[in-house]
Amino acid sequence: MITPVRFSGLDRSKTIKELSKETFDLVVIGGGITGGGIALDAASRGLKVALLEKGDFASGTSSKSTKLIHGGLRYLKQFDFWLVKEVGSERAIVHKLAPHLVLPEKMLLPLIEGGSYGKWLTSIGLKVYDILAQVTGEDKRQMLGKKEALKLEPLLPKKILNGAGFYAEYRTDDARLTIENIKTSLAYGAKALNYAKVTDFLYTDDKVAGVTVEDQLGGETFTIQANYVISAAGPWVDELRSTNNSKKGKRLHLTKGVHLVFPYEKLPVKQSVYFDIPDGRMMFAIPRGKVTYVGTTDTNYNLDKDDIRTDLADAIYLISAVNNMFPDIELEMEDIISSWAGVRPLIHEEGKSASELSRKDEIFTSDTGLISIAGGKLTGYRKMAERVVNRITKQMEEQGKKVNPCITDTIPLCGSDFKKFKHVKKYIKEIYDRLQPDGFTEYDAWFLVTNYGKQTEQILELYQGFKDQELYLAMIRAELQFGIAHEMVTNPMDFFIRRTGRLYFNIESVREYLDALLLDFKTAFGYDDAQLLAFKQQMEHELEMHSNFSLERELV
Repeated sequence: MITPVRFSGLDRSKTIKELSKETFDLVVIGGGITGGGIALDAASRGLKVALLEKGDFASGTSSKSTKLIHGGLRYLKQFDFWLVKEVGSERAIVHKLAPHLVLPEKMLLPLIEGGSYGKWLTSIGLKVYDILAQVTGEDKRQMLGKKEALKLEPLLPKKILNGAGFYAEYRTDDARLTIENIKTSLAYGAKALNYAKVTDFLYTDDKVAGVTVEDQLGGETFTIQANYVISAAGPWVDELRSTNNSKKGKRLHLTKGVHLVFPYEKLPVKQSVYFDIPDGRMMFAIPRGKVTYVGTTDTNYNLDKDDIRTDLADAIYLISAVNNMFPDIELEMEDIISSWAGVRPLIHEEGKSASELSRKDEIFTSDTGLISIAGGKLTGYRKMAERVVNRITKQMEEQGKKVNPCITDTIPLCGSDFKKFKHVKKYIKEIYDRLQPDGFTEYDAWFLVTNYGKQTEQILELYQGFKDQELYLAMIRAELQFGIAHEMVTNPMDFFIRRTGRLYFNIESVREYLDALLLDFKTAFGYDDAQLLAFKQQMEHELEMHSNFSLERELV
């Protein structure tokens, strides 16, 4: 297992000094899943890599997806066989690299009267899906009759249900997948810094030779020298290309995706369901621990990319869709406990609607040598990274420098030494057996292992130092100490949103422990009372915007 190295905001000045004085083979702009994947790919080939993120790692699109590592069944309808084949194959690889973080998830596709998928075409489509994605064994698709489908999911609409397709996918936490890729890259010598905004480029003979960076926390401006620069900035790719005076070629088309979270007892689906919406789109309902979340929408987006909200119209649309498919549920606005919204940086295609745009990635190279990558899906991040690093290594080899081939399909991510998912389940039971005498539940053991893998051991060591306190306060403080030392946590938003997903999946724990953890931030970083108050107000604002869908909030 790759043991997490020290990766702390407490060392920020030291990191900036190291970034400033060295010349790197590659600077990667953007600390989402694509940038994290690129950093790991390049560093594991022996390149000297620096990764920069203007906000927190995974704070953009890479914490706002449907959190599925899936093959994109709907892309078969667009005859995008290449995409289905690639991401279908990648599912199994990413699961192998981190089986504690990329979890098997059976998906039920109800076949309803007047729906998007008929029985015969679904059977053929899922068969093609299995072949393209090289699915084997018990994961191969099954076609179910009405009674079999209702046995698996009694909430389905009995009157219009004709049967169902049943097939395999994987569920993940996108933000944790991102941070573990970045942490793994550090073990290969990469350097990474969050809250580090690239404001300009350095040039030698009209070619990009580095970047100018503004530290968003300390205010310092510094430069980094590099032979190559890759922009993996997601929705901000076009802005960086403009800064680099590169406006020609294709442009991005941003689409908004929204998800709502409900208490599991309000939407108690037994497994994930991929279902029809009356307007012809499709939606997921996915159980996850204490909650069930639903999504997603697919609409054009042209507003502030740094402040993407789930608005009242989004919430009404999703609730109506759920109630239409699960007529015995009757969800209401008051049942929403959390939500998230993000944008997908797709490649613009004239005449196509948001839902029709391809999810393929594309690489753009400007006249100055800036390389940008955009588009793509979460599932395909590793191949995207391989393609863009191949472009650089080809140039390096033309100049006489030998570079090793891609090996990321063999590198377990930080926290994993599990060979198969059954070993993850065994470890969850082991952790539960150890924690149960203290009063923890099986869910608590599942949460720790599916977030941190074997790094749970380090958290439990830290927990021993807090055992004189209330049970869950002791554990969450241990998690925070681990996050500060090994995951570049610098404020409550980093911790509650990206590192633990609590804002989405256990929102009450944020409200309960925010004040206590603010004191730990004060102890660790020396924040004064004004800074702590600002953090508290910002976190309370996040709570409000993610969980309150009153008309009053909409008018603010």
